[in-house]
Order: sequence, then C-alpha cells, then structure tokens
Amino acid sequence: MATQWQTFPIPFNGGLITNISPLQQGTNNVGSAFQMQNFEPSLDGGYRKLSGYTKFIAEQLAGSGPVQGLAIVQQDTSEKVIAARNGIYYITDATDSTPTWTSLATAPNTSFAKVRQARYNFNNTYQICFVDGVNFPAYFDRTANTLTYMTSSATNDAAEGASHVCMFKSTLFFGVGTELVFTAPYSSEDLAPANGAGSISIGSEITGLIVFRDQLIVFAVDKIMRITGTSAADFSMSAVTEDLGCLSADTIQEVGADIMFLGPDGLRTLSSTDRIGDFGIDVASKNIRPTVGKLQDYAASFSSTVIRGKAQYRLFAYVEGEQSKIAKGVLGTKFVDQGGQGFQWAETKGFKVYVADSQFIGEDEYRVFANNDGYVYNMDLGTSLDGENIDAIYESPYMPINDPQVRKTFYKLDFYIKPFGAINIKAGIRFNQNKVGYIQPSTFNITQTGGATGIYSDNTTKFGSAVFGAPRTQSYINQVVGSGETIAIRIEDKSSDASFLLDTAIFEFATEDRQ
Repeated sequence: MATQWQTFPIPFNGGLITNISPLQQGTNNVGSAFQMQNFEPSLDGGYRKLSGYTKFIAEQLAGSGPVQGLAIVQQDTSEKVIAARNGIYYITDATDSTPTWTSLATAPNTSFAKVRQARYNFNNTYQICFVDGVNFPAYFDRTANTLTYMTSSATNDAAEGASHVCMFKSTLFFGVGTELVFTAPYSSEDLAPANGAGSISIGSEITGLIVFRDQLIVFAVDKIMRITGTSAADFSMSAVTEDLGCLSADTIQEVGADIMFLGPDGLRTLSSTDRIGDFGIDVASKNIRPTVGKLQDYAASFSSTVIRGKAQYRLFAYVEGEQSKIAKGVLGTKFVDQGGQGFQWAETKGFKVYVADSQFIGEDEYRVFANNDGYVYNMDLGTSLDGENIDAIYESPYMPINDPQVRKTFYKLDFYIKPFGAINIKAGIRFNQNKVGYIQPSTFNITQTGGATGIYSDNTTKFGSAVFGAPRTQSYINQVVGSGETIAIRIEDKSSDASFLLDTAIFEFATEDRQ
C-alpha cells in the first residue's frame, strides 16, 4: 500500500519568542520565531523584511559626538528638520535645491547630552519647546523661523535645567529634578504664580512626561503619577503605581492607543482597565524578556520611535563607539488584544540611533534619526542601510509536527511569499535540533525576477499604480528529502534587494512508526 502523504501548514505569525523552552515553542507557537532579525510582524499577517534608511540630506552636521536632538517641523507644505549638535541648533529643508544645515542658535551652555521637545500652538502661534537638562528652555517659532531661550528672572529660574517638557491643558509642564514646574495658561515662559503658574513636588527623580487619556502621566524612577484638572486652581496628583517607575524618558511612546515605556522588568504598557480613569500595568515584552534584559545590560542609553501606520514601536540600544552595522534593538507591532496576541516582536540590527522623531505632515508619516556620525537619516525607507546590505534572518523553532515521538519523512516544502521586487532568498530546513548523525538537506534559493507584485494598501505601492486583483502571494515549491522527529525552517537574506513578506509555509510528509 502506498505511503499516505500529509500536509502541515505553518502560518508565519507570533513573532520572536525567547522566554520559553524550544519544544514548548515549537509545539504551541508554530510559525513563531526562534530567531528573527530585521523582519517585522505585519498587520496584514506574516513577517516582512524591514525597509532600511537613507540620508535626509547629504550634508553632515558640523562638530563631533552624537546629534543631541531632532524635531520634524511642518513649514508651509514641506518637511523640515531641526537638529542640535555640540549645543548648536540647525534647520534644513530636504526640498531645497541644495539643502544645507543653517544655524538657528547656540546654547549658552553647550555641555548637555540630549534634547527633548514638546509641540504646541498657543494663540495661533506654532512653537516647539526644547529642553536639555542644563539650560533654560528654548523656543522655536515657526513663523519667524527663530529659536530663542527663556530669560532668567525670579520666577523663571525654576525652569532652568529642565530635562522634560510636555503640553497639558494649554500649559507647559517642565520636569526639573523632582519638581514639576508649569507655566501660566497659554504662555510659554510665564512662571509667575500670580498669573496661574506653579509647581508640584513628585518626590522622586522625574524620568518622563506624556499626556494620555486627558491626564498628564509623570514617570519617575520608582513611581508613576498622574495629574488631573484644568488649571492651577484644580490640578491634583494621584498615583498610577508606586511600585515601579520608568528607566528612560527616551523609551516613552504612544503606540496603538497605549503608552509604552521601559520599566525595571522590561517594556511595559500603561493601559486602561474597566474602571474609568484607572490604569493597569502590563509587561508587553514578556515574550522576549531575556532579549530586553540583555539590551538593558548592553546599552549605554536608549532611544525609541513609533511608526504609526504600522502600529509599531521601535527601541534602540545605543553604544557610543559601536559600529552601526552591529547596533542592536527590538521592535514590536501592536495587534488587537485578543487571543493573547498583543505585541509581536523582532530584533533589529544595523540601526544605530541616539535620537529620533516621527510626525505626520498631512497624510504622510515622516521618521528621522541620528547617531554620532553627524548625518540625519530617513527611517523605514529604501532597501539598504544607507548603501549597506540589510542582514535579515528568520528561524522557526524546531516543530514536532503533531507528535515529537514520531519520525516523519519530508518530501516537499511550499513557500507562499509576497515579493515587492526582485529577490534572491536563501532557505533551508534542519532536523532534530541539528544534532550530529542526522543528514541535513542542502540550502536552496528562492528567486523572483522582474517587478513587484502590486498589493493595494502596501506602503511601498502608491494608490493608482497597483494592479487591482493582483495575486497577494506567490508559491515557491521546493523538493526536499529528509527525516526527523522535529523540523525547523531558516530563511536568510543579506542584500539590498527588494523587501518581501513571508506568508505561509506548507510541508508535505509521511509518518513512520512511533519511536
């Protein structure tokens, strides 16, 4: 009697998991990743090879050391960027015929590490307030195209050395050590109590500020507090939690209608509970707890950004003297919290980021970052890391395919992949944890020549250029011969070729006797 072949589909889903045993992962999380580098879990399903980055303009910022701050500015209909290096603020417009960095102002004291900012519009005047932890706050006026510093006075001196800034209830709040200092309503610089300004003592070093669900969330090293009310007359403070805090202001981001931050036990979310106005704290990075722990031990500092169109959070570990090509980080895509999905994770490599910013201008989302080489880069753009290959790796866990005690003979592997242009991917399978004594099949190439498959809603395809009804995936059939109790898939692409999306793999196999 002929051997009965069976099929086993593997949908690429679940993201990187590093906190459970390989057998558990291969049994319960088929299609997840034992290793996933420079792929992103896609909201459309599957894993997509990351886009890279390109220079914002060709000119370097003058000076040395890290770029200390970045801010995207919408001026007229164009995207401009403000950057600070060695205490000097510059501005440029990438749409200029020969874009260059033009000096705006020099800080009184240039010895600061990092700049943070808040955007606001008081009295129809668009401004950005910058703080650096050393000087008085500085203000960029979009209309005048100028940057000026708050002047010293008996009341204004309370804001000197502010490290954090946030706009809440038409008021600017500054984090200065353990104090929360706020301006009079609709004023950038008035700190006179008689005019409605004031201060609130947090009782612990402030590590970040963000507005969430009509409340000002104040992160400190060992607690998280909330400010409610509308003005100095009724501002009040209460605890979100006094059991943990935030380790770095530059990890705080709003993503997927939630707030992400780095706590002592990993990346956490600040999410609403059933009780209106209250919060529940949840570890979002539990699936990659060991990975995040290694980053915390490894990094000198952190930065982060969001890609809102992908519901994606990116965290970057920064080490000053490290080459860009080996810089580490993680990214998480926020899925609807049902079925235990939450965030799906991956690792990044080759993204060295000290400061970053992302903003929508009209319908377009812009993302920029910088490190210590003096250039500003567009993130999530292009098929290379500014000319260097993207090193993308996916490796599944070793999957028992229904029963870890039954030996299977495999005959065929069918990949369903979306190519977005010409690709040449190296793929392979391994049996039984790659143990000595098992014959392992040779790797093979998956190739696609010619143009991209048109996918409506894909962020690389402009409306009107995609072919309606074009196939979402293409099938790549590979004959394989080998046997084992468990099997794993590995896919590698170290190139500047087009991106692609891993959708599903299907094994065809026959079972042998139980061992």
